[in-house]
Amino acid sequence: MDYPRTYNAASDFIDRNITAGRSDKAAFIDPERSLTYGDLESESSRAANLLTAQGIEREDRVAMLVLDTTDFPIIFWGAIKAGVIPVALNTLLSTDQYHYILDDSRAKVLFVSAALLETVGPVLGKLPQLKSIYVVGGESGIHADFTASLEQQPDSFETVETCADETAFWLYSSGSTGMPKGVPHVHTSLMETARLYGQDVLGIQEDDVIYSAAKLFFAYGLGNGMSFPMSVGATTILFPGRPTPDAVLELLKQHQPTIYCGVPTLYAALLAHPNCSREQASMRLRRCLSAGEALPEEVGKSWMKAMEVDILDGVGSTEMLHIFLSNRPDDVVYGTSGLAVPGYDLRLIDEQGQEVADDEVGELLVRGASAASGYWNQREKSRLTFEGEWTRTGDKYTRDADGRYHYCGRTDDMFKVSGIWVSPFEVESALISHERVLEAAVVPFDDPEGLTKPRAFVILQNGVAPEGMFETLKDHVQTSIGKWKYPRDIVFVESLPKTATGKIQRFKLRD
Repeated sequence: MDYPRTYNAASDFIDRNITAGRSDKAAFIDPERSLTYGDLESESSRAANLLTAQGIEREDRVAMLVLDTTDFPIIFWGAIKAGVIPVALNTLLSTDQYHYILDDSRAKVLFVSAALLETVGPVLGKLPQLKSIYVVGGESGIHADFTASLEQQPDSFETVETCADETAFWLYSSGSTGMPKGVPHVHTSLMETARLYGQDVLGIQEDDVIYSAAKLFFAYGLGNGMSFPMSVGATTILFPGRPTPDAVLELLKQHQPTIYCGVPTLYAALLAHPNCSREQASMRLRRCLSAGEALPEEVGKSWMKAMEVDILDGVGSTEMLHIFLSNRPDDVVYGTSGLAVPGYDLRLIDEQGQEVADDEVGELLVRGASAASGYWNQREKSRLTFEGEWTRTGDKYTRDADGRYHYCGRTDDMFKVSGIWVSPFEVESALISHERVLEAAVVPFDDPEGLTKPRAFVILQNGVAPEGMFETLKDHVQTSIGKWKYPRDIVFVESLPKTATGKIQRFKLRD
């Protein structure tokens, strides 16, 4: 898609909906408030005026530690209107991680939900570049109250004429193996993902109602809950709390969304809930999405049986902003990640950088218009990940003769047994297919002879491992995927270490 050199994403996502006559249509609904597209236009203008009144200039960064409420899009789009760069922060991090990110981004303003002030509060006095702190949705204490400050500003603002290739916003990577990395994205990236995946693959429409359990602070949730619906004038349900199975099922029942977006571990947890059925949830549900980690085949098939709607399993990243490899409506093959999203090119390469043949394991590289240009102040990591037009995903895949991609594992998680690659995901999927298993993670370990073997960490449905369960699961894996791939050791656990976005931290299990 061609964009004019002078292009501000706010004009495309907000003004176009006003011109299309959607001023009175609900854009976002949270537990306390409904925000129409007309409200969003005026309130984001107030936010833009608030920033400029504070002396925040074009390309300055402002941090958003904000829960999923209608305040999030107001602040996000207000900043973009003003040519200021919003930095959306994970709301589930530690005090030390917030200190690192706020210092790393050099944000001049912090918008923070009242419920998160206690966590970030201890470091606020240690950030000399931070000019202002606005508390959102609660008692502000010694800081400025966002709602009161917003009301004092004019409700009109002339959108800054930014460049299409200018940085519009930042996200931070999940930091599954270290501190998060800043990932800047340009103004055109939001519409690129909305057009290529949201419209052309997902098929989102103006009359859709979307609920994304994945939060707005990371790439998958930002597309699901904001750029995709806004690109067609649809409506998003926002929920600031934790997406527990009880909460998700209640939201599906109350709001009857047509599109639901989750992650594999949450789909598995929902399936274990006694009220997981179409009759107990949304009768209007027509699309379901999954990303973050590969979706086990058994979970997808069980969801289809319970909810009568397929899950479109896809692959995306913070670096690419959203999904670039996916199953399609009416073309779902569970156990695969599907086909390249039109507009993106994919390659599989070996350790020497050479293309691999079908059915051979290789690292996945992707090329597309929504790619970030690099990591903020991380030159070495940028050079290892961004290679010209191509971005390394860090994922190992095979490609079959039909062009479908089969996930093997993260590059750092793959290992060889007797000289043959073992896919942790394949072994985990075999374990999960057993009726007694809820979740599983597989990592390598060295046996007494110093040979590498698979070890599994397993959560059982009822939490209790009966006598002989190890032999039962070992035999089940051997029967499912092969004699040599079974775990030589199984540890039964109550939980698995995960990132805030639900990804299993296998490096902690290896340690």
